[in-house]
Amino acid sequence: MADTSFQPDPPAHPRYLPIAEHGLVGDLRSVALVGSNGTIDWYCCPSFDAPSVFAAVLDAERGGAFELAAAVSARTKQFYFPDTNVLITRFFTEEGVGEVQDFMPVGADPAGGGDRHRLIRRVVCVRGAVPFRARIAPRFNYGADPHTLRPVDGPDGPLLFESPDRCLALTSTVTLECAGPDVLAAFKLAEGETEVFALDQVDGTVAPRGCARAEAEHEFNATVAYWRRWLHQSRYRGRWREMVHRSALTLKLLTYAPTGAIVAAPTTSLPEQPGGERNWDYRYVWVRDAAFCVYALLRLGFSGEAEAFMRFLTTHISPGCGDASGPLQIMYGIDGRTDLPERELPHLEGHRGSAPVRVGNAAAGQLQLDIYGALIDSVYLYDKWAQPISSAQWDDVCHLVSWVCDHWDQPDEGVWETRGGRKDFLYSRLMCWVAVERAVRLANRRGLPADLPRWLACRDAVYRRIMDRGWSPRRGAFVQYEGGDVLDASVLMMPMAKFIAPTDPKWLSTLDALTGELVSDSLVYRYDPEASPDGLRGDEGTFSICSFWYVEALVRAGRIDEGRLAFEKMLTYANHLGLYAEEIGRTGEQQGNFPQAFTHLSLISAAFNLDRALG
Repeated sequence: MADTSFQPDPPAHPRYLPIAEHGLVGDLRSVALVGSNGTIDWYCCPSFDAPSVFAAVLDAERGGAFELAAAVSARTKQFYFPDTNVLITRFFTEEGVGEVQDFMPVGADPAGGGDRHRLIRRVVCVRGAVPFRARIAPRFNYGADPHTLRPVDGPDGPLLFESPDRCLALTSTVTLECAGPDVLAAFKLAEGETEVFALDQVDGTVAPRGCARAEAEHEFNATVAYWRRWLHQSRYRGRWREMVHRSALTLKLLTYAPTGAIVAAPTTSLPEQPGGERNWDYRYVWVRDAAFCVYALLRLGFSGEAEAFMRFLTTHISPGCGDASGPLQIMYGIDGRTDLPERELPHLEGHRGSAPVRVGNAAAGQLQLDIYGALIDSVYLYDKWAQPISSAQWDDVCHLVSWVCDHWDQPDEGVWETRGGRKDFLYSRLMCWVAVERAVRLANRRGLPADLPRWLACRDAVYRRIMDRGWSPRRGAFVQYEGGDVLDASVLMMPMAKFIAPTDPKWLSTLDALTGELVSDSLVYRYDPEASPDGLRGDEGTFSICSFWYVEALVRAGRIDEGRLAFEKMLTYANHLGLYAEEIGRTGEQQGNFPQAFTHLSLISAAFNLDRALG
């Protein structure tokens, strides 16, 4: 048995870890962010977009956290158990080495309901002896709701945290001490000894239950086996296997198994600029992001996720009559809901004081025409690489294409969701072209009924419009919007979408212009906010998806050595676990919500195409 009489010094005043100093674990319903210091400072229960239980990453004082660490001075290192999403945080002390193994068991049927969903933290001493301390301090509903704490089934039973809308049960193999609304523990482990903490959401169907050491061992092995079985489907055998597979495992963690939804990121309001206002809630399904995820996962051989997302589209967001923003919203809730009202939480100070903290997203009502191209392209690839789409799905595609043919030439808010007014963005035109062009291809390949004369006329009209009005002779480049001279990294998609040959003189001139103005040591800015005001104050970092698009553009243009060097440089900006946020700051720090699906799917695509070019 572990020595539980050890009394540590009181924990230090909580501080903010950098965004990059985190890993994550999940069960295909939600995730927990685990800091390199062993603290869980972000966890929403029971789903990605539920109110937080731990949110110290957004407010160190009021957010709540699950601290578990060596009780003495220690160096720490984190890694993933190979080929899994089981996270290990190691503590190197003067007297020994201990580790915390964090994981969330995935049910035998991840898409099913009614299973027990729990967060397990297993503490192991692997060398010598190590004292540990724990503090479990949930703060329900983003720190706004009070809770009570009481034991269940006697003094040695589970402890119940009860708030008005949520109830969590904490069990452990060590002695737990109630301290007001929180729980403390202190224990010392000798080499080979293990202790366990388990946190369950409990309700009418799931009762509190302990987690003995043997059960934790069984759940650990089952979780490892699940992730390895899933990853075994990958067909990628290229040069960057570890990074590509970590990206794939991360994308899988961002899927919501009950519906097949894929969230853009599992966090809200991590700042794109420290101290700035560019703080958004990304815990929703962006049609664009999810469609690109389908492409990346299909490339690697993961057809099940593509099938689940197609089912999500069919079940939850089949196009209806549409409203002012078109037959599709740009984003949906993970359950398919359309109402995502945005509000601020003024009682939270924000990560390192970066207010406001927002939940919900007002951009849901924007018009972003590019989503139709991203979606129909993913349908086209699913039909080509996975299995033929159904007749009902084809009817939906036809409805979408018909709407695009009627509305492609109107201004919109664009791919970057600017809040500075609508413009005739080139990228929106480009993806409208993709929507129609891929539908034409699909109809011809499958012999499906379609209004091909109308579609072909529309496709060609969009092409001519881009070539005539999207090209700036003065800049010698394709530009952000019609009639302007502002450069925008989104045009890097032009050769990737097969709109223009990657060696076309106009494209090569554009690539040179982008390199000269928006690229900094392989890192790519989306655009210059001063040249193209987006309705928001402050600057932002380089956008990592654009940096990986830049790699692909160089490779497709035949500049393979440059592309490979840019790719290798981008890999150095990953965190210690191979994870990326949305942006990278001036000194290499991760900025924005974390981890970001967009970044990881673009890494997969860049690696795949770079491998193919290198042979």
